[in-house]
Parts: sequence; C-alpha cells; structure tokens
Amino acid sequence: MTLRNLSDIEAFERRPLADADLPSSTYEMLARSERRHAALPALSFFPSMQTMRTPATWTYSALLQEIRRFANALHASGYGADDVVAYVLPNLPETHFVLWGAQANGIVLAVNPLLSADAIAQLLQVARAKVVVTLAPAPGSDLAQKLRQALQRVDSAELLVEVDAARHAPGWSAADGAPPGAGLRNAAGRALSVTGYDAFVAAHAGDRLLGARVIQPNAVSSYFCTGGTTGLPKIAVREHLNEVFDAYAMTCMMADGLRPGKTLFCGLPLFHANGQLVTGLAPWSAGAHVVLGTPQGYRGAGVLEGFWALVEHYRIHFFSGVPTVYSALLQQPCEDFDISSLELGMCGAAPMPVELFRRFEARTGVRILEGYGLTEGACASSLNPLAGASRIGSIGLRFPYQQMRVLRLDAQGNYLGECATDEIGVIAISGPNVFRGYLQEAHNRGVWPELGDGRRWFNTGDMGRQDRDGYFWLTGRKKELIIRGGHNIDPQLIEDPLYRHPAVEMAAAVGRPDAHAGELPAVYVKLRAAAAVTPQQLLDYLAAEIAEPAAMPRRLQLVDALPLTAIGKIFKPALVMQEIEDVVRCAAQAHATPLLQVRVEQDPRHGYLATLTLAARSQALEQHLQRFGFRSAFATTDGVSTLPSPGEAACPASK
Repeated sequence: MTLRNLSDIEAFERRPLADADLPSSTYEMLARSERRHAALPALSFFPSMQTMRTPATWTYSALLQEIRRFANALHASGYGADDVVAYVLPNLPETHFVLWGAQANGIVLAVNPLLSADAIAQLLQVARAKVVVTLAPAPGSDLAQKLRQALQRVDSAELLVEVDAARHAPGWSAADGAPPGAGLRNAAGRALSVTGYDAFVAAHAGDRLLGARVIQPNAVSSYFCTGGTTGLPKIAVREHLNEVFDAYAMTCMMADGLRPGKTLFCGLPLFHANGQLVTGLAPWSAGAHVVLGTPQGYRGAGVLEGFWALVEHYRIHFFSGVPTVYSALLQQPCEDFDISSLELGMCGAAPMPVELFRRFEARTGVRILEGYGLTEGACASSLNPLAGASRIGSIGLRFPYQQMRVLRLDAQGNYLGECATDEIGVIAISGPNVFRGYLQEAHNRGVWPELGDGRRWFNTGDMGRQDRDGYFWLTGRKKELIIRGGHNIDPQLIEDPLYRHPAVEMAAAVGRPDAHAGELPAVYVKLRAAAAVTPQQLLDYLAAEIAEPAAMPRRLQLVDALPLTAIGKIFKPALVMQEIEDVVRCAAQAHATPLLQVRVEQDPRHGYLATLTLAARSQALEQHLQRFGFRSAFATTDGVSTLPSPGEAACPASK
C-alpha cells in the first residue's frame, strides 16, 4: 500500500504489525536480503576522491560473509550475547562488518573517534566494553595511540583489534616502529590482548553463524551515544526490534525510493544512527546499493567539491545530509554534471532552514524529503511521504505503527495534557522503535511521561506542533530556547530571516548570559563567498524582519566558520561557551581585575563552568559572576582557589 497521507497510514495500520513478518534481529534482516539478492552489489567503498572511480565492491553474499566472519571470531574467542564490542573507527567497510557482526553475536557500542582519550575511556568504562576495534597505528593518525591511552583506564577491556587501513590504500601503510601490544594493561592491571583485524577473522568461515544463539526481538543490539549538550553523551540502549522496525517503517514511507537497483551515498559517520540505519540497514533490507565515500565521509578531502561528479559516476539516487551539507553543496556548480539520476536528498539530523530548502531545490531540481528522528527512536520517526505532498519546513507524517503526539508537560516532565491542533508543546513518541532506556539510570529521570493510555512514551525534548492534516512542525529544541526574563525565544525567529538574506550562508542564534534577564539573544553569521555586508547592516535588516522585539539580537558576530559536530550539525554549545567567555572578560575588565586565563567547558555537574586564573583574588568579581546562570571557579597564582558547590543553584532570571 502506498502511503501518501495520514489516512493512508491509519488504513495501513489496520493490518496487525505481526502480519508484516518482521525479522527477529538485524542479522536476520540482512540475511534475508542475502538470500534474495546474493549477487547484487551491496556495498562499495573508495578511500579518497582520487580513487572514486575504482571502488572495492561487496555483493550481498560477500557482505554477509564478512559480517559472519567477525561474529564467528568473537564467538570462538569466548564472547557472547551480553558482551559489549566497541568500534572506534572512521567510515570503512570493516566498520560495517564489526557493527553488524557484533550485533549478531552480542552488543555493539558505537564511539566517535574524534572524541578525546578521556571521553572515550569514560564511555568504554560505563558500557563495560570487553572488545575494542580501532585503527592500527599509522602516519598522520593519533587514533591508535589515543585508544591505547584510553584503554589503560577501562577495567573491563580485554581485547584490542586493530584495522590496518593499508588494505584499502597502500599509502596508508602502518607506522614504522608502532607501539607494540605487549605490556598494554587495563585499569585493573590485567594484560590486554592486541591483534590485527585480518588475523582475528582469518581462521573463520563466513558461510554461517557458529553457536546456538537464537536472537529474540527484545534482545539488546546496540549502545549508541546521543548528542548531549552538557558533559558526556548519554548511552541509549537499543533492541533488535527497534532497529528492524525502524528500517521497515522507513521503507514503507519511501515507497519506491528504496528497492533493488537504487544506489545511495553514505557520507555521515557510522557511529551515528543516521549513517547506520538510513544509509545502512534500511537500504540493505530492500536490496539497494550503498556507496561509502572516504573514511571521513562528507568531511573527506574533495568530497563536497566533487559531489556532483560522484553522483554522475555512480548514478546516485538518494543521499542523506544535514543542513550544513546542503549549504556547502549550494556553493558547488552542478550544471556541468549529469545528475538526472538523483531523485531525492533526505534531511533529518537537524531542522533545515526554509530558505536553504528552497534555494537547494530551485538550484538543483532535486527534491528534499525532510524528516525527524533521534537515537532514542532508533533513528527516524517521521518523514514527508515520498508518494505524497512535501510541506516545506515540516518534518512530515509519523511512521506507521509509531505514535507521535504533542504534549503539555510541566518543568519536571509530568504530563498535563495533549496539545490541540497547531498548539506548540513537547513532541513525544511511542512505538516499536523506542529504545529500552539510557544505560545510566540517572539519565532516565523525567523522560518517560505517563499518559495513562498503557503506552510507553518518550519525551524527545523537542518543541513542535501538529497541523490538521497530521504533519508535524518543529518549533525549537527546548534546551536551545533563549530564555530572556522568563520569555521563551525560539532561535529560528532570528535564524530564518538571516537565511533569507542573500549574503548569508549559515546562522546560529544562542543565549548570551545576562545578569538581569538571564539571557539575551546573540547570533553568529557565516557569509556566502564574496558577500560584503557589515554586522550593523544585518542588524538593521533584522530589525525590519523580526516582529518580536525581545528576539532582536543584542550581539551579531561575523565568523569564518561555525563549530560543527562530527555529523556536520551546528554545535551551539561551543557558541554559548564563547559568549560566556566574553561575558567573563568584560566583567574582569569592568572590575579592573587582571585576567590571566579563562577556560569555559561543559561540566556534567555544573552545565557550563568558567574557570578563571587571576593574579590575585577579587571578591568583587566573584560576587558579580554569581549573578549569572553559569558557574564559575577561580584560581590565583598565589595558590588561592574557590570552586562552585555541586548543589549551588543557578542565578534565576530576575526580569
């Protein structure tokens, strides 16, 4: 049945989900595709744009053999259903082999390789990881050394498996004199085994899975890290059914968009749910072909600059990106390339500004399907239907068999009622794709509202509304709202007009700490190439565009680049930290206090913590900074230091 609107989705749901005969696990979903499409191409990989036209390719049969070889190597080494295997890898074919092979044998943990050694160690320790897979030592990469440093702080670690990227490109040969594995010990003092990936899987066949494990749909499949705004990311515990159902529901919403013969490009990282599912499990469940482009994906040298040539060569039908990817592609001429194969792009990891949406479609002729999802919902929860109407700026219709509602919640996350049509509230989801919960129990407080309907609901923290036709619209992230004297300001009120300005490429509005109002709007702007406009001209423009006086920015700063997350989303906490640092420096200057150093960081106890180093203690400055919502710590060259109390309350907005 083709899903064009909400009525179609509701009619589709009259058939029980059990009749869909979903596979019991991600492995079984992949194995079904192998049985149906064994000789079709499943995965192609090129390590650089120079080798873009000569990729390595795996058929469905070859892909499943590699997945089974890794799973069988784990089983033969004594690891089972409850053991956690972490991968800390860029986008490589082995990343997929490890991801799905570890799920077939036990639990996989995805870790961002760009994190610091300290952050990686904390995640591995919390997850109780026993096996870790990363890159072998190589010139120009510190990942192997970073992991060896991290593993010495993880008492559960037993085995380190290293992938030699030289197998894909001779220029990536392993470093001479690489640190030997002998002598490496974990935090408990036990020796760690170190082996190469090829040696680890060499003796194991890939024609079938060893062992007698029968994977149940509610068995834990993966630990994926969420994008937290303070401290370390939370770890979401996901089950096989979560991922299998989400892949199934996505193919239902995309109608003919995913099927054998379709080719997709994967440029988002495989430690992120979007890369794993939207350009992994979902297309493979339908027999499609995934092209994995460079270990760094969209961040790889020349990838964005050569994207249209890549589309032409592979006859790409579909790709998924974040708004910054679409913005960058707008700067690359596409007129000289045959991109007629390209049917659509998907955007769902961050809201896309409406004007960017319009510019891209007008320039390229490529349809964008905007959707919505989060790690806690496996990946995706809503999508503009491929066979139906796309509403620009909307995140689309909910997936079949998964419910989405807009709720009124109190400050503690308790349910007060359901919002009316077009009334703004907090988006909540319920269904087979909703995760089991966070690994650390403290993170589960306040995120499971009780609606009294027998369903298990998750509070996404995103603000939105639902129109009369069932389409959902994001209106802001609750934790990104700028709160000025108790007045909630949606950053999009500032960002959307800026995206309409012909000189602006990207914009990000955040709250600047203020002693009286709590926060004041501030905005960072990256201009388009060759654009010439001053901050004051942009502020004058905004004065005529923003109807709400409270939303008018008090500060507008032009920047060469905006801070981005590993998947290319604008990382607003970094901008907030810049604002805090500027507030601190202004305060020190106003109190004639020499400031030797200021460091602002995210802290799991304090949110944002500013640490000041002074020549001598200044009680006046300390008292002044206590008026702000962020916390401050002080150190002096004479050894005096004062730290904030863990239980100290933030300064409330007074006006």
